[in-house]
Amino acid sequence: MRPLAAALALFLALAACAAPEDAAVPVSDTWRAPRGPDGVHPDLNGIWQALNEANYNIELHMARSSLQEREGPHGPLPAPKTLYLGAVGAVPPGMGVVEGGKIPYKPEALAKKRENQANWIDRDPEVKCYLPGVPRATYMPQPFQIFQNADSIFIAYQYAGAVRDIYMEDPGPAPIDSWMGWSHGRWEGDTLVVEVTGQLDSTWFDRAGNHHSAQMKVTERYTPMGPNHLHYEATIEDPETFTEPWTLSMPLYRRMEPDVRLMEFRCVEFVEELMYGEWRRNPLPRSIP
Repeated sequence: MRPLAAALALFLALAACAAPEDAAVPVSDTWRAPRGPDGVHPDLNGIWQALNEANYNIELHMARSSLQEREGPHGPLPAPKTLYLGAVGAVPPGMGVVEGGKIPYKPEALAKKRENQANWIDRDPEVKCYLPGVPRATYMPQPFQIFQNADSIFIAYQYAGAVRDIYMEDPGPAPIDSWMGWSHGRWEGDTLVVEVTGQLDSTWFDRAGNHHSAQMKVTERYTPMGPNHLHYEATIEDPETFTEPWTLSMPLYRRMEPDVRLMEFRCVEFVEELMYGEWRRNPLPRSIP
């Protein structure tokens, strides 16, 4: 176990030395983002994507044998439901995107997080192609596109065809809770600030079972830091689940391919067999021989 302990110590040391705030340093002190369609605010138009392991776990984490594990004779092993995924179902290590390192859960909420993780394949809404919510939609491993004109902003996500209208005039409270919530935007200098409320409590932050309640308010901040990357922050307020507000942050990168575009990933049809196949007139086998 000594090599493993040494590796873990090195991993934690590197994490302690990491400086996430460096991602917020502009490409130069004199660089200024091109102006958008209104001639006043920065142009955020483009296709963007996060390049990190946040969708696996937004907190600092080591690699794991599987997204869902059980205790084995000498340590954790893949759970029966994820065993046949092999390395495809493993969790890559990640430095985390939570500022300060840990999510400030209340004790009962932390217990629920651990229970979620132990039952990942049955509980993660991503498995059944439910919309990811905010902020998770931002760091899903698929791109999204910002459409900005003089007085409105719209965000389209490749994953599940999710979309968001950013209302630049206060639309009032959400008429009903929804998967992607209710977004009200404003500009603070060159930063687009978006307050998101009215989200269902069914969405998760990641595949590690990190969760929230329907009382959650998310305040997003999109800041251009260079011609091809944005600094993204999301501050989470949810007194029902957490002891205090907390923030996650990361860079977002512009997709640069000459023919880049969003493609269709309408995964609802991909999970119909999982969710409804047992009710076919002649059901297909549902267990592995």
